[in-house]
Amino acid sequence: MSNRLIILGAGASPGVPSLSNGWGDCNPQNPKNKRLRTSVYFEYEGSKILIDASPDVREQLLTHQIKQLDGVVYTHAHGDHILGTDYLREINRITGEGIDIYAGEKTTQTLKMMFPYLVGADFALNRRYGGSLIPHIVVPYQAVMIGKTKLVPFEVYGHCDETLGYVFNDGEVVYIPDFKEIDERLFSLIKVKPKILILPLTTPEPQPRHAGLEVILKYIDKIGAERVIINHMATESDYDSVDSETPENVSPAFDNMIVEF
Repeated sequence: MSNRLIILGAGASPGVPSLSNGWGDCNPQNPKNKRLRTSVYFEYEGSKILIDASPDVREQLLTHQIKQLDGVVYTHAHGDHILGTDYLREINRITGEGIDIYAGEKTTQTLKMMFPYLVGADFALNRRYGGSLIPHIVVPYQAVMIGKTKLVPFEVYGHCDETLGYVFNDGEVVYIPDFKEIDERLFSLIKVKPKILILPLTTPEPQPRHAGLEVILKYIDKIGAERVIINHMATESDYDSVDSETPENVSPAFDNMIVEF
């Protein structure tokens, strides 16, 4: 069975261009520099999985005609990763079923507070809003299954009060969200050579809540994936510049990028 992922949006929270900084260091003549906010869609081991629901997720799901989800996995509770949650009601209306969502305890609490009419709602009793998201609280380093796909969450630090990355099927795919530091226990979860590593580069220079390119490259080297995708880029991260400063097996992400593996 062929697996694939779609980078629905490759941008950090302001998007590119941003309201405050325009195109910044990004070349406006390169269409790969125009970025919606980050969500990633997987078709993996027969399961259809969305990682994060960005504020642009409605447009992203429409573009790719994604009308079914077996699970939505959240990394953390910042707005650029959760504010599209309301639009998932459209999937409920198509399938007539609730959607399983997976997040850490604090992120789940935030989702319940912001979307009380969706998270934990009984779809059969919720016709007025037409939505139901069934919460599953994940615990770091304890595996969960979405269909035949095994996910193990791990902790990253320095960005949000609770931020989780995910290892798919013992390391075939490793997804790292915004971070300043990564818990070293991640490496014990990777039992096979990763086919795909996805990790963020908001800005090439380090920021108080984001690692810079130097740290990113160290983790890329240590994890040793066959292919690496650099995601979640702000206006400081020009596509061609990042591409020229990274190894051959590393690709900057762009909106609607499709990778089969």
